[in-house]
Parts: sequence; structure tokens; C-alpha cells
Amino acid sequence: MIFRYTILYVQDVKATLDFFNAAFGLKTAFLHESGDYGELDTGQTKLAVSSIELMQQLGKSPATKPVTNPSFEIAFETDDVAGALAKAVRAGAKQVQEVQEMPWGQTTAYVRLPEGILVEICTEVQAP
Repeated sequence: MIFRYTILYVQDVKATLDFFNAAFGLKTAFLHESGDYGELDTGQTKLAVSSIELMQQLGKSPATKPVTNPSFEIAFETDDVAGALAKAVRAGAKQVQEVQEMPWGQTTAYVRLPEGILVEICTEVQAP
């Protein structure tokens, strides 16, 4: 078994894909003509985006408002956390945590996207 994709439920799929491009440099790999589903080019495991409206049409009940206490986060690894944080904030993300060195050998920062999604920007964990 492999981990194939994560789907984020949002109000505006295209705007969210565009935001990920501007904030994190991820390119849109696919956007359905309906505008209700898209995928970002993130390598073998996909990061997908679906409209809340489509999920409701399919009988699912996703949250309809951005959350302030998320039950998950997504993380992007980079060698330049400060630079990636600045780029995300310039694109419209709200800074949640400034760049910090963690005791387990990792540098992290956090932003919240316009749809409420929590994103960690981090380095690879360095073994002691």
C-alpha cells in the first residue's frame, strides 16, 4: 500500500491552487473543467483540492468555515525556512509561528492559509 494523496476541502479550488503556486512554488498539475477539483505537482504523493460544494453533492459533510483549531497540518520541507516563510506571507498567508530551532534538530515556522489550512515550513530533522 502507498500513501497516494491528501485532499483539502476549500471554497475556491482555483484560488487555492493559485495560492499554493504563489506561496510555495507548487505548480497546478490538474484542474477539472468544473473548477471543483484540482491537484498540485508535489511528486509521487499528490496534494489535491476539492470544493466543499462538490463534497456536499457527494453526500459528505466537510467543514464549511476555516478552522482556527485544526485537526491536522501539512508540511513543506526546505533548506530556507525564513525565505519560504517570507514568500508565503507575501502571498497572503498569516504567520502563526516565527522561525524557531527545535530541540530535535529541526527549524520550523507555521502559517495559516486564507482557507484556514495550517502549514508547517520546516527543514529536515537532523539527528543529534
